[in-house]
Amino acid sequence: MDEMSGLAEAAAAFAQGVAALDAEGKAGDIPDDILQTIFTAAVKAYAARVEDTGREPAIVDTSKITATEGVTAACALIRAIDLNMFDVTMWYNRSGNNRV
Repeated sequence: MDEMSGLAEAAAAFAQGVAALDAEGKAGDIPDDILQTIFTAAVKAYAARVEDTGREPAIVDTSKITATEGVTAACALIRAIDLNMFDVTMWYNRSGNNRV
């Protein structure tokens, strides 16, 4: 199995596991270290894609998360890397309209 196939299978398994836990109202039970590992890897891969291609691929399936969930994650990331709103505004405007 090549690396991309392995990543696709791992991503699908994680997504299915989270969906099952969410259906039981237990998605919040996933341990912090697992969330940190997944989120860190996803952020690094996404940033590399943007840097390599100069465009922003869709970061989430908006039919599967709420605005509250998205903002909660965005705010956690902003706090985790110690940004302020000035920094965020500067970076937000950096990429322009290169979204896909």
